[in-house]
Amino acid sequence: MQPIAEYTTSARPDRSVVEIYDADAYLADEAAMKASRQQVVAGNGYHLYFHSLQSDIHVKVNIRIWSMPQKVPAQAEGFTPIHLESETGTLVIGQLTLGPAGEMELPRAGVYEGTAWWRGRDAALAYHDDLLRQIDDNWEIDQITRAWRECPFTEEYVLDLSFSRPCAPDED
Repeated sequence: MQPIAEYTTSARPDRSVVEIYDADAYLADEAAMKASRQQVVAGNGYHLYFHSLQSDIHVKVNIRIWSMPQKVPAQAEGFTPIHLESETGTLVIGQLTLGPAGEMELPRAGVYEGTAWWRGRDAALAYHDDLLRQIDDNWEIDQITRAWRECPFTEEYVLDLSFSRPCAPDED
């Protein structure tokens, strides 16, 4: 079975965090961001935060929309159930102070439920920490940047979602 829609991008985990949020959900959620440090993924329904173990190597973010809930794949190193509401039908993949890494147009606005899963966190951290031990005063910034880009491991965060229901009407 193929996903109904899929979007993949690369994002730098600014302050070790990548966020996904509805295009109209501008306000950050400090409690959810803090919870992601312990849970890897945490959110408040409009914002999701992925917590990486490093902040220099880009991570892969993959959002897949399915017609029905999906099983967590065997290659997942961890996972958690999630729900995400998008009143606009547009999800933003954000890099905190670095700005958006991309946007995904959902098939329709509404509440999506599913699983967030990840892999490659520990391998990327080991590479990151090993590289930090090697860097000395003779390294040029271009060398360091190239070394981050050439990480042989992919740290990946995946959202496997399916449409659950329309958004609740506003109570104005």
